[in-house]
Amino acid sequence: MIETKNKKFEVVLLAVIFNPKDKKILIGKRENDPNIQELGWCFPGGRPILGKDIQESLNKKIKLKTGYDVENLGAVFSKIYPEKTDLISIYYLCEVTGGKAIPGDDIKELKWVSPEDLEKHFTTSFHPHLKEYIMNLKWN
Repeated sequence: MIETKNKKFEVVLLAVIFNPKDKKILIGKRENDPNIQELGWCFPGGRPILGKDIQESLNKKIKLKTGYDVENLGAVFSKIYPEKTDLISIYYLCEVTGGKAIPGDDIKELKWVSPEDLEKHFTTSFHPHLKEYIMNLKWN
């Protein structure tokens, strides 16, 4: 929780997991999200774990929700949702380094999608700067 002038914010860490070989991004399907009712498909992630650094928190959340081990390549975007103005999301670019696709925790299904089709899956706001960043990824 971050507090600023009596306003508290919750923080969520999200992974933009990309596969440079297939040129696709991993998303997960959630149902009945307690924070954003409209949320369906999303980037996997979760709240930071108390006592753990951000890297460790992100890795544990991604493993729990997707079955994958990832390498965090750095923060790429952050936003406050118009649907929930007290929630700050920090997006990290990640690449799979191991593991196997196993939806877990609050993720019911996983899907690899092309950057061009990504926004079509989202039922919540999809920021144009994040879209631009993803569309301009270098796909070695």
